[in-house]
Amino acid sequence: MIGANDSDDPLHLLMGQEVGAVSFVRDYVELHFDGPVLRALSDPSGVYGGREWHFPAPGSMDLMRRCIGETVDGFELDPDRILALDFGEHRFVVPLDSDTGGGPESAHVVGVAEDGRPSPLGGFRVW
Repeated sequence: MIGANDSDDPLHLLMGQEVGAVSFVRDYVELHFDGPVLRALSDPSGVYGGREWHFPAPGSMDLMRRCIGETVDGFELDPDRILALDFGEHRFVVPLDSDTGGGPESAHVVGVAEDGRPSPLGGFRVW
């Protein structure tokens, strides 16, 4: 398991980043930061304000949108189980296991190029 203290992990580039947008793209969800993007290809779940949510259940999109403006202060990565971002008391979780994952790819992190725009040139990781 990898956590926020592991600076070699690509999720580390999300530490201290504020969620600028939550995008719903056909059959997946993206969290946009100031440059980097976390793409959840398997259905995410989480907790916001003590309320659990599971996408695409009713109300889940409203709770995910409340993450806009929240800052990543931790993460957890268990490559056989979950990728999770923490925002204080809130959490965004992407399942990575073969039973609940969306297929051969469950999540992507896209880094930023030198100009600050999302780009695989700035790093790209697939789980």
